[in-house]
Amino acid sequence: MNKEVLSTQNKALRINLNSRIFGTLAEIGGGQEVARHFFRAGGASGTIAKTISAYDKKYSDYLYKGQAKRYVSKERLLKMLEVEYHETILLLSEERGETTTFFAFANTVETINYRKDNEGHGWLGIQFQHEPKSPCNRVILHVRLKENDSILQQNTLGILGINLIYAAFYYSSDIQRFMESLMDNLSTDRLDISMLSFDGPLFQAVDNRIISLLLVKMGYTPASVFDRWGNLQHPGDFFYKKNIMLLRGSFRPPTYVHFDMLKAGFALFKKDVDFSVKTSLALCEITLNNLMKNEVFDEKDYLDRVILLNEMGQNVLVSNFKEFYKVSQFICQFPINQLRLVLGANILERILDDEYYTDLKGGILEAMSRLFSNQVKLYIYPYVKDNQLLVDSENINMKLQNKKLYEFLKQNNKITDIPNVKKQWLYIKSEDILRCIRLGTNEWKTMVPIFISKRIEERKLFGCR
Repeated sequence: MNKEVLSTQNKALRINLNSRIFGTLAEIGGGQEVARHFFRAGGASGTIAKTISAYDKKYSDYLYKGQAKRYVSKERLLKMLEVEYHETILLLSEERGETTTFFAFANTVETINYRKDNEGHGWLGIQFQHEPKSPCNRVILHVRLKENDSILQQNTLGILGINLIYAAFYYSSDIQRFMESLMDNLSTDRLDISMLSFDGPLFQAVDNRIISLLLVKMGYTPASVFDRWGNLQHPGDFFYKKNIMLLRGSFRPPTYVHFDMLKAGFALFKKDVDFSVKTSLALCEITLNNLMKNEVFDEKDYLDRVILLNEMGQNVLVSNFKEFYKVSQFICQFPINQLRLVLGANILERILDDEYYTDLKGGILEAMSRLFSNQVKLYIYPYVKDNQLLVDSENINMKLQNKKLYEFLKQNNKITDIPNVKKQWLYIKSEDILRCIRLGTNEWKTMVPIFISKRIEERKLFGCR
């Protein structure tokens, strides 16, 4: 049975008529679009204690206690929420604190300019009480605005803000419904929600790592990024001006082959780019298809793999990309330095097969143009064919009509082999490891790093008994 979706006006009116909900709205950059919905719905005096729009940077710094390096940022949003919420409680709690759940809503947004040479994006958040006099909870999100008109983006921003405030007060006990409702009266053609996090006593049971995967699963964003400590990161900030080396895999579990691909690939990476620790990072990507079992979200399996990769010291990208060119396009949309994709020679053979690109008008030529921007190269790791032939970029199998294209890419240094690989590990296959784990035999322990085998046994991962 489909759940009823209220219009934006009806949501705003229901909030206005709820005498328990009262607070402030602070909006920077996209106009006072959220406040406007409350005023148009009628009865806004029952909800709004104050609205403010501090466009001038000096006013913003004065109000929010300090000069910001970036005004459209998570840091500025958190400062806005902190100041506005504290002021609301300070001024109003004595008068009406016994019967009111106070809130502060804020957003700081960059909409598209008249030249249309920037990308609309921003941060929204709400800090709120669930019950009168209770501790506050907080929900924040980052949004990428896709529409090619500032008025349309402002309208989208207003609807999303109302959805967020409404969900905070009416859906906080049902996180799935909360997330679904954020897109009420909207669509993913209009925006991506690239980050979403829940904090506070009301959300103690919520794991924001799972929330990040749900964003990808629900189609709200194409990818989510975790740093090596398991913290959710905004891709634009995390990738900014970085040299990036990415290894795609199922990592189920991480094996000696994955370890060698990362180690040998990174040795080549350090020589190939203008390397420094501050401006370079390695990234392991898990595609969403590898996180699903019979189209059912396996929450534990996802967490197991992300945690194992984090314990290996790896950053993790979780995506819904099937094709490599989509991975490249996603990362290269941000202002990065260089991107290096590490992949097996067997995967390269598939990339060079035009049957995978029948959905593209330009076929394999279009796919290659999307894959290989000026910043992108492929690092190729060999594989063993028929238990004896070592296959690398020099002797891969491909269709005759694609050989000239491949030679062009090789001659222009877009594809290079990874040297000094551990050939004794090339026979290791993840499916063999999983089979051994489930059968209860010990052969698999020789195929994974020691600390990985210990974690698998300690935590009973991947069917280990």
